[in-house]
Amino acid sequence: MKAAVINNFGETPRYADFADPIPADGEMLVDVKALVLENFEKGVAGGEHYSSKNMYPQFPAIIGHRGVGMTPDGKLIGFGIMRPPYGSFAEKAVVKNFVQIPDGIDAAVAAAVPPSALTSYLPLKHTAKIEKGETVLINGATGVSGRMAIQVAKLLGAGRVIGTGRNERSLKLLESLGADAVIDLKQSDEALLENFEREKGENGYDIVIDFIWGHPAEILLKCFIPKDMRLPSKRIRYIPIGAKAGAGAYVTGEMLRTSGLELSGMGKVTPEDISAGSSQVWEWIKENKLHMDIEKVPLADIEKAWLRNDLEGKRLVIIP
Repeated sequence: MKAAVINNFGETPRYADFADPIPADGEMLVDVKALVLENFEKGVAGGEHYSSKNMYPQFPAIIGHRGVGMTPDGKLIGFGIMRPPYGSFAEKAVVKNFVQIPDGIDAAVAAAVPPSALTSYLPLKHTAKIEKGETVLINGATGVSGRMAIQVAKLLGAGRVIGTGRNERSLKLLESLGADAVIDLKQSDEALLENFEREKGENGYDIVIDFIWGHPAEILLKCFIPKDMRLPSKRIRYIPIGAKAGAGAYVTGEMLRTSGLELSGMGKVTPEDISAGSSQVWEWIKENKLHMDIEKVPLADIEKAWLRNDLEGKRLVIIP
């Protein structure tokens, strides 16, 4: 079969022949139909992730840890946790851990949309416990996950959603996805703080989902500092998810003491929460309530796709 193969960490995968996988006990052979090319795949294959050596204990190896495939009886499934050296970026895969995909959903959509949607659904629903009518700020909303977070926040009942970003073209698209206001991060610190202050209004922000962290987060945190001596009047649930703008952000005591600010990670999310969230996401997909810019690329073009850096707000889906 054909597959995306590496012979060492840090290589660009090449489209090459690889021996067909043979199912072991409890495994099933499937035809692979769609694969999402994310930065996670690049990091692991580059040897930069803590799981790199577990996922690639030997070479040559096929890249990829999950995908969408078709079973021998013609059903689409989502699968993951591959058996080395067989990754998912191939024409065929042997799978043991999989979930059924509802009928009528395109394989590329099934591969790309649910993981991105759950990235914001779980922290909004189970960590922040969003309530109807609350104000949500999505910091770093112009990327794929940020765009999805705007839609998910609205579907979960947010009264007002503000999105931030640096890409002017992408910022213009956010209102069509449900954003009530946008903030361009490409301005002076003083001007950016003024924008954060203006958009929080009289009632302030209730929830922040942050995909970028770093310096923009430092400016945003400043707008939570009370202007007078008082006890906090509300909770501000701030959940950093990504760190595209920097791994660190300087947090002072005054940002926390009486602001009501609560900084937290994802927190406890149970398998039952994930299962219920997945079911909800499938329903939204079937109802055409979630939208993502997807570009399909043949597996044969994996080398070119691997090196692309023009994907602001777009998800690249590889089709074997």
